[in-house]
Amino acid sequence: MDSNYDVVVIGAGPSGSVCSALLHKAGVKCVVIEKEEFPRFVIGESLLPYCNHILEEAGFFEAVKTHGFQYKNGAAFSWGNEYRYFDFCDKSSKGWGTTYQVQRADFDKLLIDEAIKQGVEVHFKTTVENVEFSENGAKISLDNGKTINAKFVIDASGYGRVLPRILDLETPSCLVPRKAYFTHIQDNITEILYDRKKILITTHPVHRGVWFWLIPFSNGRCSVGVVGSAEILDARTLADLPNDEKLKHFVYEAPMLKRLLNNTAWDTPVRTINSYSKDVKKLYGDKFILLGNASEFLDPVFSSGVTIAMHSAKLASQCVSKIVKGQNVNLEEEYAKPLMGGINAFRTYVQGWYEETFQDVIYTKNENFDAKRQICSILAGYAWDTSNNFVTRSDEALAAVAKYAKM
Repeated sequence: MDSNYDVVVIGAGPSGSVCSALLHKAGVKCVVIEKEEFPRFVIGESLLPYCNHILEEAGFFEAVKTHGFQYKNGAAFSWGNEYRYFDFCDKSSKGWGTTYQVQRADFDKLLIDEAIKQGVEVHFKTTVENVEFSENGAKISLDNGKTINAKFVIDASGYGRVLPRILDLETPSCLVPRKAYFTHIQDNITEILYDRKKILITTHPVHRGVWFWLIPFSNGRCSVGVVGSAEILDARTLADLPNDEKLKHFVYEAPMLKRLLNNTAWDTPVRTINSYSKDVKKLYGDKFILLGNASEFLDPVFSSGVTIAMHSAKLASQCVSKIVKGQNVNLEEEYAKPLMGGINAFRTYVQGWYEETFQDVIYTKNENFDAKRQICSILAGYAWDTSNNFVTRSDEALAAVAKYAKM
């Protein structure tokens, strides 16, 4: 490992892989520091079609396409006996309408391996312990006793949130704290009409603030999880149950999931995450920038996490490559504002989901098909398409279509 770089990227997940590859293509000397060894387990397995554009730009798409991941063309929703779906090819925005559902252990390793093939330097099982900024750049202290210097630091550490912790940038999210129980299963689904090409999002039959994800993979397995308030998920009658029994308890209360998963092999320990929504005081500072989940994480309901991470990596690589080459960059105008435009659009529909207005739109029998195509664009990841009123005026647009849905 050299001691001097243009850029140090903390984290080798999707945002770190994409950003480092794009920086390398731009002639920037960068190094990726990753605390874990890949492959490693992580959730966030349902990509959105917009991701394909960034994967192409980073030079990763061919490897992803040929790997054999589960083909995905939309999102389905169920509530009791109601079933609705969005076909991502039937959207208002131009661009990809299909993508993949991925086991992240394989996907993340594939991306960083492709970055390494392109010439990106990566060090696994190495932890960033401290970062000190000065006029000349940053001094990064590692757990192996080494110190490296860089002109700029990019935090792509995801839930690790290295710089927010070191620089005291953490701030409470505006979203209500929620909890999730999740695992991978051998699904053994035999129902002929079940569509493995779509993520299935299911609303609890009684508690509409509780929902489930079912993400099928190409090898006969699924990711399954339940999300809701800790008050409901850990109610007194469930408090003493082990995590796997809690998850199964809620899953089998949903009619469609009970039918689909009646032969499931629950063969993997159930994990949990609490108060997962995160925010920061600022997305950038002098000589640093935050990507993806290291900056803000909304909610898993519409699978926006990886998409936001990749888009932030694309924007950041464009800005940082200019900065280290001595060009003037306004990070507020060229990074923060553009990134937050899409995040805020996603946030509208996340909040609308839990406030039930967006659920009313999804499950209505009084569909507005033009509005559905515009909303479909956002669910497909095109949350930065400023020609779409459901992006630029998301609160007003959702309120209007929700009113129509109740007519």
